[in-house]
Amino acid sequence: MKRRTFIKQTAAASAAFTIVPSFVLGKTHVPPSDTLYLAGIGVGGRGGGVVRELAATGKVKFMALCDVDDKRAAASFEAHPNAKRYRDYRKLYDAHLSEIDGIMVGTPDHTHACIALPFMKAKKHAYVEKPLTHNIREARMMAEVAAQQGIVTQMGNQGASGDGIRLAQEIIDAGLIGQVQKVDCWTNRPVWPQGFKRFSESQPIPETFDWDLWLGPAAMRPYNEGYHPFKWRGFWDFGTGAMGDMGCHIMETPFKTLGLRFPYEAEASCTTVWIDDFVEADYPAACPPSSVVRLRFKTEKHGDIGLNWYDGGIMPDLPTELGDGELPGDTGGGSIFHGTEGIMVTGTYSANPRLLPAERMADFTPPPQTIKRVTAGHAGEWVEACLNGGETSSPFSYGGPLTEAVLMGNLAIKAFQYKQLKEGKKVGDWAPYDYPGRKTILWDGDAMKVTNYDKANDWVRRNYREGFEV
Repeated sequence: MKRRTFIKQTAAASAAFTIVPSFVLGKTHVPPSDTLYLAGIGVGGRGGGVVRELAATGKVKFMALCDVDDKRAAASFEAHPNAKRYRDYRKLYDAHLSEIDGIMVGTPDHTHACIALPFMKAKKHAYVEKPLTHNIREARMMAEVAAQQGIVTQMGNQGASGDGIRLAQEIIDAGLIGQVQKVDCWTNRPVWPQGFKRFSESQPIPETFDWDLWLGPAAMRPYNEGYHPFKWRGFWDFGTGAMGDMGCHIMETPFKTLGLRFPYEAEASCTTVWIDDFVEADYPAACPPSSVVRLRFKTEKHGDIGLNWYDGGIMPDLPTELGDGELPGDTGGGSIFHGTEGIMVTGTYSANPRLLPAERMADFTPPPQTIKRVTAGHAGEWVEACLNGGETSSPFSYGGPLTEAVLMGNLAIKAFQYKQLKEGKKVGDWAPYDYPGRKTILWDGDAMKVTNYDKANDWVRRNYREGFEV
């Protein structure tokens, strides 16, 4: 399909909308109030898990499935043999737009927006895995288009539909830890190799895999199995590093419970990679092996709040209220809320919120349940809202700003990484670099702009390869 045709049809679909898209499906289909007709794009790996979760509701029919990797998508293809199969989402768009109510996007981070937005503009409901997008501008666009089109959306941060985040909210709202002043968040990620140079070696592309389509908006380069599958997360062109991978799961706890929006400043520090004695690496394409990020937010209820992020094995200071041998969070990470009246800790995905010291939990009576619990699961909640109306736990109106905050941390990491050779210096000299971005980055969230380091604004958006623009 030609790019011009795709763009023309996308624009036409945006202008033509019917209240019940499924009416065109004919007499043989179950009424749309009972069945949600979907297309799945990126249906191997994590996307395959979402396909299973959606199918388990018993209220979904997949009309088409799309993946650039036939091998990794095989289980989804086999589970839905009547769904049409595609590698190119644009061909799926051409063939099935009038037959679907919504889409599920489970592709790598860098293709979320360019895939989802054309369908969203055609008023198709959207479930998109976390982080919602690859850059801040895309996250803003996704939230805006969802609002304009009035569609039902859900970002795939599953903890948002769990009981843990709701109990944490009720504990904070009840004042059991007082006014929150600081939150520490951490993760065990990356659990993939990270912090090395871009691959230059060209390897044979597997016959079952379309490298060009996998690259999508990213610049062409030789195929290397060090990118796909899974390891793409450690390269800025495709992934969003440890913070992007888990921030929407772990930062979600303070973001929702404290009513956070845009941070107004951010700063970072990262591991320095050395390639020889006294020779510092310069690998701008790679996310660092570990990082610490400090974000600051203004809130109405709690005032100024500091949120600190740790990854790559770095942990926050352990509260003195912890018992001997007791650890906060869980093996995947967690969060520590420091309040004027006490401390609350949670695990990954907002799980198991509890007060410190442990003695406070011995006779703990949970505050009254003021927030309705989700019984259908994260994917099921989206299906129900698409079919019957209602709210989701992580609509793009919420998931977009959360993603922006996470990616603001990544912007600070990129600023810390950025280096320039000093005049008269060369690689291999002692201390050859200047680091102009190692400062507190000031962020105007409304204007979507860094105000004190213009280079950082280059990372608010990206360049797109022709045919994959947003």
